[in-house]
Amino acid sequence: MSTTYRVGLVGTGGIANAHGNACQQAPSAELAAICDVSEGALAGFGERFDVAPEHRYLSLDEMLDAENLDIAIICTWGAFHAEVGIQISESRRVKAILCEKPFTSTAAEAEAFVGAAQANGVLVAEAFKFRHHPMHLKAKELIDSGAIGEFKVLRSTFCTGGGGGGPETRKPEANWRFNKAKGGGSIYDLACYNIHHARFMFGAEPIRVSGMSQAGLEVDDGSYLLLVFPDERVAHISTGFNCAGGQYAEMAGLGGMLRIETAWNNENSAVNIELTTREGREVIEFEPCFQFALQLEHMCEVLGTGKPHRISPESCVNQMRVIDAAFEAMATGRTVELR
Repeated sequence: MSTTYRVGLVGTGGIANAHGNACQQAPSAELAAICDVSEGALAGFGERFDVAPEHRYLSLDEMLDAENLDIAIICTWGAFHAEVGIQISESRRVKAILCEKPFTSTAAEAEAFVGAAQANGVLVAEAFKFRHHPMHLKAKELIDSGAIGEFKVLRSTFCTGGGGGGPETRKPEANWRFNKAKGGGSIYDLACYNIHHARFMFGAEPIRVSGMSQAGLEVDDGSYLLLVFPDERVAHISTGFNCAGGQYAEMAGLGGMLRIETAWNNENSAVNIELTTREGREVIEFEPCFQFALQLEHMCEVLGTGKPHRISPESCVNQMRVIDAAFEAMATGRTVELR
């Protein structure tokens, strides 16, 4: 008989809708309870996802005490992820925590969050949905199998602008992405994808980080990074709210190249990998899928089997170390060593 894992969502803002849909689509999960500081947000979300009023909470402690949860998903603003994650971990009322990106604001916060989870026997993972998409899993498999020869260079972008307006059109009060106190900025919201992707594809941690940013009203409006990995392998990353949309990734080796055109936000859309080698060009097609559901189902599988999660707690901490280095490089104009 299959196990169904009870999920509690912490925060019912925009991204929580995707996780709510994932609970409905993942065969091994059910949405059991929700929590938010806004009564109106709770009511609206509860009606949309059929969560009864008695399972809606304004207090996180009350939800953890009252509900027999297996998984907590943190959907709050990024600036509060560490605080909320530590609170959930120390309650010992869940088996696992899935935390939206960015995992925390700093590596020190990530260490505290992961430390609390491990001390209390709670599994924790960062919610990078793309890590569960068959397209990215296949790309990694191709690279590791030598399909493009020695893998040397990764180029990727994630740009969401193009409206033609300057920073004044991206007001801090209008969206958390442009709000410093809530954890906004192009690094936290966009470049985190590209950084994690580069670390995953190279199967290593960068040893040097360089970069520059373009300023918004409160946060970095655009960010441009160079990550140097061992053996002189490099990742060029371009992200921003201020440039026309693009979300491609190219992985180039001495014998060929992989290109993914719609790398990150491709929910329910067909996608493909272009593999170009000396022998010719091949297009590998992938049917539409919902990455959030695949992500949640993977967490349920990990709980059911004890297999390692694709994103380890150590990876969550290392991700924030790279992001810390990116901010330092952008602020100082100097290359930051990570060894």
